[in-house]
Amino acid sequence: MLDPALTIRQANQDFFRQFASPATSPADVIAPLPSDSSTTAPDVFGRNFRDLVHPSVRQPLMRQFERLLEGRRDRFATPVVALRPTGDVFNGSLTAAAVRGYGPDPSAVLVVMRSGRDSADDAMVTPKRKLLSEIDARILEGIAAGLSTIPLASRLYLSQHGVEYHVTGLLRKLKAPNRAALVSRAYAMGVLTVGTWPPRVVDDFIK
Repeated sequence: MLDPALTIRQANQDFFRQFASPATSPADVIAPLPSDSSTTAPDVFGRNFRDLVHPSVRQPLMRQFERLLEGRRDRFATPVVALRPTGDVFNGSLTAAAVRGYGPDPSAVLVVMRSGRDSADDAMVTPKRKLLSEIDARILEGIAAGLSTIPLASRLYLSQHGVEYHVTGLLRKLKAPNRAALVSRAYAMGVLTVGTWPPRVVDDFIK
C-alpha cells in the first residue's frame, strides 16, 4: 500500500522477502498491523516505490502512476523489472489501483506485484552497475536512434575509426553480433531507457 507520494506504508510478508535488506531478520522486524494481516518492515516501510524498480522502466512506470493519481484512470497493469537491495533484478507484473476515500483524489494506491518464473529472463536484465564510459553511452544512443558511423563521428568529434573502435567494444561488452542486436540487447538488459525518444542510456550504467 502506497500513499499519494508513492511512499510504502504497508507491505505483506511476500513483499518484504523480495525487498528487505538481507541482513534484516523478518522474525525481528515484521509486526502485524491491527487493521489487517499486512506487515511493515523498517527498511521497506517509508521507502519510495520508484526505488524498487529498475532504472530502465522507472520513467514510464512513474508516468502511469501520475495518471492514476490525477484521476485519469482507476487502475493499470504492466510488466515490471524490480530491483532487490542486493542489486539483483527480477521480471514480473504489476497491477496498481487507486484507493479513494471521501474526497475526489486517491487517498492511497494498492499495488500487487507478481514475480516471473523464468530465471533466464531475469538474468537478461543487468543490475545497476557502471557498464559504459560516457562516449560509449553517446555512441549507443546514436546507434539506437539510427545514426550510421559518419554522422556519429561528426556529432561526437571522433574519427570514423574511433567510432568503429567504440562500437566494437560495445558489441563485446553486450555480447551482440551486430548493431541491430546491440540495440535490442541494450533494451532487454535495461541499459536503454524504455519509453523515451531520442534513446537514452540509463545514468546508472555510465561510469
